[in-house]
Amino acid sequence: MEIRFHGHACFEVIGEKGRILIDPFLSGNPTADVGPEHFTHLDAILVSHGHSDHLGDAIKLSQKTGAPIICVFELARLCAKYGANTHAMHIGGKHTFNFGTVRLTQALHGSVFEPQGEEESFIYAGVACGFLIRMDGKWIYHAGDTGLFGDMELIGRRHPLEAAILPIGDNYTMGQEEAVYAATLLRPKYLIPMHYNTFPLIQQDPQEFIELLKRKFPASKGEILAPGESLII
Repeated sequence: MEIRFHGHACFEVIGEKGRILIDPFLSGNPTADVGPEHFTHLDAILVSHGHSDHLGDAIKLSQKTGAPIICVFELARLCAKYGANTHAMHIGGKHTFNFGTVRLTQALHGSVFEPQGEEESFIYAGVACGFLIRMDGKWIYHAGDTGLFGDMELIGRRHPLEAAILPIGDNYTMGQEEAVYAATLLRPKYLIPMHYNTFPLIQQDPQEFIELLKRKFPASKGEILAPGESLII
């Protein structure tokens, strides 16, 4: 399985049975290595919540490729109104697709939908979520935007994680110390930081995070990915 980073919180996961894209904030993302025009085929688009730096180009990509947007029910209804193909789910539920299995987890964060071309008009978009994804017999966890929560231990206990993808940017999400503590609960083989350095307010040194992880929980191997780089697991 290949986990490819495209900047901010956007990851492409490629397995034997399919290709998915998570939180496709590409247009307007100063750290993105590709644009929406790069993708001609996708099996699914996973969106953790409605904020523009996560929903991003999801609707456009769904219209272009026919791939379903997998997200919570309320956000799915809103995306469908704009012509997207959707598959609605909710926290704790799982569904098996052709490419693998997706389970939605909680995430401690907000979520609104910003209608296209309608400035300062926000619509409630359900709750934010994270994703447990099983492809090629391996579980990976994309936490979405979240603060630290104790049930991460339950996630790690029930799902042997090959990789966890966690925010470290602070201010809006977990910071470095909280993400390292999350690693002790989740116990992944690999830990990939995300949601940092896109904007000045979430500036972080990822190498400091890796060094902190080595000291506090060396059982997880930290992997810094620059946009365009991949981790093969």
